Amino acid sequence: MFDWYQFTGWFYLIFLLTAIPVAFMILLEKRSPYKTAAWIMVLILIPIFGVLFYLIFGQEYRKRKMFSVRGLKMLKILRLNSSRQLREFEESPYNEETKAHENVIRLLLNNSNSLLTSGNELEILKDGEATFASIFEAVKKAKHHIHLEYYIYDNDDIGKQLTELLLKKRKEGVEVRIIVDDVGSWNLKKKFFRRLRENGIEIYPFMEVRFPRLTSRVNYRNHRKIIVIDGKTGFVGGINIADRYIHGLKKLGPWRDTHLKIVGDAATSLQLIFTADWYFVSGQKLEQKQYLPPFSEAPGTPVQICAGGPDYDWEAIAQAYFASIAGARKKVYIATPYLMPPPALLQALKTAALSQVDVRIIIPEKSDAKVSMWGSFSYVEELLESGVKVYFYQKGFLHSKYMVVDDCLATIGTSNFDFRSFETNFEANAFVYCRDFATQLEEHFLEDQKNSRRIKLSQWRKRGWFFKLRESLAHIISPMY
Repeated sequence: MFDWYQFTGWFYLIFLLTAIPVAFMILLEKRSPYKTAAWIMVLILIPIFGVLFYLIFGQEYRKRKMFSVRGLKMLKILRLNSSRQLREFEESPYNEETKAHENVIRLLLNNSNSLLTSGNELEILKDGEATFASIFEAVKKAKHHIHLEYYIYDNDDIGKQLTELLLKKRKEGVEVRIIVDDVGSWNLKKKFFRRLRENGIEIYPFMEVRFPRLTSRVNYRNHRKIIVIDGKTGFVGGINIADRYIHGLKKLGPWRDTHLKIVGDAATSLQLIFTADWYFVSGQKLEQKQYLPPFSEAPGTPVQICAGGPDYDWEAIAQAYFASIAGARKKVYIATPYLMPPPALLQALKTAALSQVDVRIIIPEKSDAKVSMWGSFSYVEELLESGVKVYFYQKGFLHSKYMVVDDCLATIGTSNFDFRSFETNFEANAFVYCRDFATQLEEHFLEDQKNSRRIKLSQWRKRGWFFKLRESLAHIISPMY
């Protein structure tokens, strides 16, 4: 006969023996109070399963140096060059547009060794069709190597087209290396990897997630979308290799995204990120000049490529966003699919709006991730109260990740405006200091705004209690999500 009281006693004993040590682990990690409180709530509200959830998704590895790439000669050179740029910035030939955001430039040099490059030509790619056309054209022209690093690489129509092109280029003698995130590209079959490797293409999954190793690796995903061709042409932005970026999804409609093509020295900066990640997944060093050509320092658009992730001591992209928003004098325009800002960035947005800076944010009204959508909605009322203008995108799903600040600072990249991108994922963003470029990106923002509806505070407060409850629950777990 089942003894319910005995079962309950054993259950609570196991709960105490597991939850209390894990709670101490969380406290000793010295995270933000918001994250600490959220995880302890999970331990209490979901006995035993909360412990498993923390062990799988919650452990913090930034300070443990799990993602070490020490020993790379090019990283030592990078640090020396960034130190030199910091010393010589006052005498540098950069224009007044660049000087106006000296604080952001210095920050990125310090927190991530992000070199300021000048010899760049940039092109904003406004959707999947334009992006893939440009990528295919560049890949066809490759002479020495093609490096790809993607969160999602689907073996669908667009994926198969790119794969066949890469196989063709490999037969021509071009080196091809691919990194795919093991979670984002989970659907890729073993035969896909086998076929590429048998034809001379090197491909590695980033941090394989296979039981029992799941506990330490599932939470840190490579969200970067990078292509570098011959060291001088690069792509970065929100678009992965998948049909949805061209055709959209039935439930969401068209897919609105933004990507960036770079020709010049900033492509070499993207290459630095790739080579570090390649060393991490393969143990191979790519430090020859054909992979990392010297910076030309030629005239062109000033760009810093910033890498963010657990492989850096600082949350570099989040800090750059904070400095940019805090220093804004006229406007801050942000497009993001997920809006779950850490406390410091939330405060920066509200402070800017209360200072009468024109702060506008566009997020999708429909999303591919329900919990993230509810979490995003949970911040809307607080932002509206401070004077931030919030818009819901109507023409499909907005997946773009970009920001324009004042007249000559803009950023496009892989980072969403949320906890996960800023604190956990491996990301890459281009920070551009140019009036013409910022104006172009602002035009894209205003076009997106035309396809959006502005949310009014009085209307938003009238939504039903069920919606508010759902958002509140998502808000609680947003620091962990």
